[in-house]
Amino acid sequence: FKMCPGRVISKLLCSGEKEVDLAVQSAKAAFGVWSQMSGMERSRVLLEAARIIREQREEIATLETINNGKSIFEARVDIDISWQCLEYYAGLAGSLAGEHIQLPGGSFGYTRREPLGVCVGIGAWNYPFQIACWKSAPALACGNAMVFKPSPFTPISVVRLAEIFTEAGVPKGLFNVVQGGVATGQFLCHHPDVAKISFTGSVPTGIKIMEMAAKGIKPVTLELGGKSPLIIFSDCALENAVNGALMANFLTQGEVCCNGTRVFVERKILDVFTKEVVKRTQKIKVGDPLLEDTRMGALINRPHLDRVQGFIKQAKEQGAEVLCGGDLYVPDDPKLKNGYYMRPCVLGNCRDDMTCVKEEIFGPVMSILPFDTEEEVVERANNTKFGLAGGVFTRDIQKAHRVVAALKAGMCFINNYNISPVELPFGGYKASGFGRENGRAAMEYYSQLKTVCVEMGDVESVF
Repeated sequence: FKMCPGRVISKLLCSGEKEVDLAVQSAKAAFGVWSQMSGMERSRVLLEAARIIREQREEIATLETINNGKSIFEARVDIDISWQCLEYYAGLAGSLAGEHIQLPGGSFGYTRREPLGVCVGIGAWNYPFQIACWKSAPALACGNAMVFKPSPFTPISVVRLAEIFTEAGVPKGLFNVVQGGVATGQFLCHHPDVAKISFTGSVPTGIKIMEMAAKGIKPVTLELGGKSPLIIFSDCALENAVNGALMANFLTQGEVCCNGTRVFVERKILDVFTKEVVKRTQKIKVGDPLLEDTRMGALINRPHLDRVQGFIKQAKEQGAEVLCGGDLYVPDDPKLKNGYYMRPCVLGNCRDDMTCVKEEIFGPVMSILPFDTEEEVVERANNTKFGLAGGVFTRDIQKAHRVVAALKAGMCFINNYNISPVELPFGGYKASGFGRENGRAAMEYYSQLKTVCVEMGDVESVF
């Protein structure tokens, strides 16, 4: 494998209505077999898939780096989270159960937790392989089939996941991949045999998917954008808070939906915190993502790089100060000269009404904002249409819990940021979507509850 930024590495045909229907029908047939297997039988297959991913970690991580542009260091973490996700849901597959309820006169009722059928997963380009695992693992553990459409910007690694599932022993067609953009997604959402849609991506696309799903009364899980607050109190462990701010802004070239891009810093430590963040940001090595010491690779494509650059230009026009970075980066290696690289950027002198503070940039751009009181910063942190994540750094644990309880966000961090344990549910409030990935909670969104009422005596009629 070699990195060749700006060059075409493969061409794939978009799946039309015919191909989408074939994929759904294939998944529907496989569902008939898979859904009748016991949870323990499904568990063994998922464990085997996890084993294959773990065994091929380096190869898949390299494929993902070429697919997305993120550093090989980060890609390995993504692949580890992926096999851990499959292992976790393999462990839960055998625990899917209802309950028994005793009724008067010896009668009783019980509930059954049943699969939905053919589920659709629509992935984003920032974590292609990991998102596919986050969606498919709970879906398959519950007995469903899945048709998955990756982003057309990162179509490759999910195909490898489909091959791995087949190698692990899932019925043929249980996990199908279709390729394409808007039209392919529309065919999936409108298909009468699709039971549920799980989407990760932008708010505007999420709204369209919800509208299409409504016509078929299909349940949806939406994991959308964010403009999350990261609150740094003066009593924090400073080095830890700086590390957290870097993790909250610069993973995957800043292309992370839950990034804490609004960094609120208590005024007492504003100068010392800012100075340390700038110093550390300037040391981040940008370049060939396949090199071991690279910590920031290339952005996804030229239009997106231009969009991020546009946000920085607008921020300067509105009065923000570029404290470091923000400019294009051209690596010394001539093979990388056409890559979509930029230096990570820290903006100072920011205000809440600036575009860079209100809108999701989805690039390596941190906005620093001072605050004076806890009450003030909570109100400002919540003053957004988004509600995906939030973070707090403080040594006062009572204050930490008090603040996260007040934050209107679905995923909150205390003295850390952007860690993704598969055991914990992940999802947002408000315009950031609804439904949950990961944790036991995801099982509820890939199954449906049936109630059975059993009469043990004679039926008493009121007629």
